Amino acid sequence: MTSMIRSQFLFRRACSARCMATQATKMPVLGIRRETINPWERRAPLSPHHVGRLVKSGVKVIVQPSNRRAYPAEMYTNFGAKMQESLDECSVIMGVKTAPIDMLLPNKTYCFFSHTIKAQADNMQLLDAMLARNIRLIDYEKMVNDQGQRVVAFGKYAGVAGMIDILHGLGLRLLALGHHTPFLHIGLAHNYRCTANAEQAIRDAGYEISLGLMPESIGPLTFVFTGTGNVSQGAQEVFQELPYEYIEPHHLPTVAQHGSRKKLYACVVSREDHLYKKVGGGFDAEEYENHPELYASSFSTKIAQYATVLINGIYWDPNAPKLISIPDAKMLLQPSNQPWLPEGVGEPSLPHRLLAICDISADPGGSIEFMNECTTIEKPFCLYDADENKSTENFSGPGVLVCSIDNMPTQLPQEATDFFGDKLFPYVSEMLKSDATQSFDAFDCDKVVKDAVICSNGSLTPNFEYITDLRKKSRSRHKVGPATDSHPSKKVLVLGAGYVSLPLVEYLSRDEHLNITVADQASVMQNEASKISSKFDNVSPLVLDISENAEALDNMVAEHDVVVSLLPYALHPQVATSCIKHKTNMVTSSYVSDELWALDQAARDSGVTMVNEVGLDPGIDHLLALQCFHDVKEKGGTVKSFVSYCGGLPAPEDSENPLRYKFSWSPWGVLRNARSAARYLMNNKVVDVPEGGAVLDARQDIDFLPGFNLEGIPNRDSTKYAVPYGIESAHTILRGTLRFKGYCEAMKGLSKLDMINEEPHSYLHPLGPELTWRDYICTLLGKPHDILPDALKDALYERLEYNKHQFQTIMNLGLLENQPIEKKDTPLATLSHYLGKRLSYGSNERDLVILRHEIAVERADKGMEQRSISLVVYGDPNGYSAMAKCVGYPAAIATKMVLEGEIQEKGIVTPLVPEIYRPMLHRLACEGISANETVSMLEYIP
Repeated sequence: MTSMIRSQFLFRRACSARCMATQATKMPVLGIRRETINPWERRAPLSPHHVGRLVKSGVKVIVQPSNRRAYPAEMYTNFGAKMQESLDECSVIMGVKTAPIDMLLPNKTYCFFSHTIKAQADNMQLLDAMLARNIRLIDYEKMVNDQGQRVVAFGKYAGVAGMIDILHGLGLRLLALGHHTPFLHIGLAHNYRCTANAEQAIRDAGYEISLGLMPESIGPLTFVFTGTGNVSQGAQEVFQELPYEYIEPHHLPTVAQHGSRKKLYACVVSREDHLYKKVGGGFDAEEYENHPELYASSFSTKIAQYATVLINGIYWDPNAPKLISIPDAKMLLQPSNQPWLPEGVGEPSLPHRLLAICDISADPGGSIEFMNECTTIEKPFCLYDADENKSTENFSGPGVLVCSIDNMPTQLPQEATDFFGDKLFPYVSEMLKSDATQSFDAFDCDKVVKDAVICSNGSLTPNFEYITDLRKKSRSRHKVGPATDSHPSKKVLVLGAGYVSLPLVEYLSRDEHLNITVADQASVMQNEASKISSKFDNVSPLVLDISENAEALDNMVAEHDVVVSLLPYALHPQVATSCIKHKTNMVTSSYVSDELWALDQAARDSGVTMVNEVGLDPGIDHLLALQCFHDVKEKGGTVKSFVSYCGGLPAPEDSENPLRYKFSWSPWGVLRNARSAARYLMNNKVVDVPEGGAVLDARQDIDFLPGFNLEGIPNRDSTKYAVPYGIESAHTILRGTLRFKGYCEAMKGLSKLDMINEEPHSYLHPLGPELTWRDYICTLLGKPHDILPDALKDALYERLEYNKHQFQTIMNLGLLENQPIEKKDTPLATLSHYLGKRLSYGSNERDLVILRHEIAVERADKGMEQRSISLVVYGDPNGYSAMAKCVGYPAAIATKMVLEGEIQEKGIVTPLVPEIYRPMLHRLACEGISANETVSMLEYIP
């Protein structure tokens, strides 16, 4: 009361002094504009009572008429205000929210919440208009005291209204999940005439909770409040109408399991509870204020995973860490395992602990990163699905309920106006000193007011010149943060226009905000790039041979947000080096080579994300395996054996050729795998297969899916996946490649002739004399080129150790014909180029992808079971091949996840965590790529 009397005294003295000094001049004129931002905005900056006090002190007040305003016009006129449309005679014009650009009067002082201080893209046009019209802008948000605390705000009533709304939403969300609760009888804040009426309804709900009438299967409910300011205090005032107990953050895990159903738990979280210095740890408040970028947050792991409802009301600095990032949300919204709670058909358990978020800060893309668009009073809630990274206007389905209304207090307009007016009133006299036609330096007023001036005399004031830099960063922020409608278009560079690029480009092109460049060398593939780009409006072709023009690669990488490399794996390190240099993210479907791993720390230091192994094998095989492994561990089991085979094959009806194979992806990669070394674990024994073709002798007959007549060979080093897969308990780990029977035998013949050698051969130099396949075979056999046909066949048969199948393979592949060779320096590259054409798919032929995981599991009860996961995908002769879909779509999905901030980890990233594999599997299913799983019992083997 004393402070109120003092503020009134100071105001009257200031106004009296002003009037005495300007007796011969006109009295100050204050305008209160009509709020037009949306139909729900019924607040005013000052109430009729405040206006009455101004009029008595000699201030003329003009109020624009508005039947929507919570306080009717009659109340303002009764207190001496003049009700009229024109505000031309006003030197200072007040409002709550932003004014329409076409209604801005030049050479005036405007006071409102401008939402420009973070260079918010939606309001930059407004700022430009105020600069152009010589408007002086005083932003309430920047009116702070010496301690940096805001002195003018609706904060308390934002918290009050937000708390009421989220309790209402929680009741509807729980009902959609199968639970009737007392929250269902709480309405939205705007349905109540005043706060007291809402609090009575909340007390009634609290009484039922105190009687133990909450469903047992939902467990204890915990409300987490961030910060201790006005917003948090207002929300807590409402919460305290319920039966409650306050707990410290370190008690959250215990309460999550052992809390009571007869009350609710509240935890107020301060910055020091979750912020820590990235280097050295600890928290220093002063340092954090000045350098928030030095700090990280453990909020999602220490706090949010135990919360039922989060009420977020903190101010967020763009340089500060997020409370909940998009990847954090994927972790928090995974299915939870709460065996201590009852569960049944009629009493379902909750899908995850975090059910609702009331983001009162309403800062899109801010501390709650996935909240990229505010909700409205008409539609106050959305359901955010972390796997899909999308929000829908539903209460049922997967996800967390979000309420983020940016004008919360207007739901209680009269109380909010009174509260805000009381805060603002002591500074009105200082604001009335403003004359926008005079220089900013001549504006002699209280520091609180002057420091809140954003622009004046056509320029940003010194305190806010940083907005210009923020705007420049925003225009070029193509490498930071998730894409939203308010951000510039994103740019994707796709390197390679080969077998699998078309579905990848098609998937990405669905987003009209993406501009895609498809680049390949000036060859047949360049024509493919042109064909691909012609199908989509937002795709452009480019001729680029990175082996010949590293500078051109650098230039293109620098211009794009993410690079998708579909080039041979040996070129990935060159692409990655350029990406690190220009801080551009990268995605590949290939295995992580040793050369690429060597760039991991450099990528981290540069802040670059490099996602790898997001194709088929590797890729989908990882996703399906990790999903099963995590499920086994959640249920207390252990993995005893993991055998996985994958292969791209021609459909059986199109497989009649010597190799029983056709090429739907890089022939070079297929043939090279026949020479690669392999390693696997079998019954606790490591088996090494040397390179050079020995892997073909390690073939195994495959007994699953017997209709396909398959054989398998080990693929690369399977043992290295024990740790990243988390299956160190397994006695057998084998990852292999599938082929139709006869393939390995045929490849042995090619290997005997040294035709899959990677070393350059003098006869195959591109600039050498013309050579036919028959001549080349003669050279390999050490025979003259004019040898008789039958003698050549005899020599070949002998070299192949009289293996009829291998002999027929060479004959039927046309390798004894007098057809000129397109020489590619090495036998492997030359044969790959030849077979890529000879064994390509015809117009009416289709391919096939088969992926099979066989996982032996020891359950918690010591019983044994085998989980068999099968993925079978056929290509479409009139659409995409199965291989193109199974490589292109996962790579495209991962690319979108990087662009939208769903994958933020820096350095080398593989899809082995739930936050990545769960949404990828879900989105692949939407493209028709999903697996079947069967479970069978096994005899226990100790």
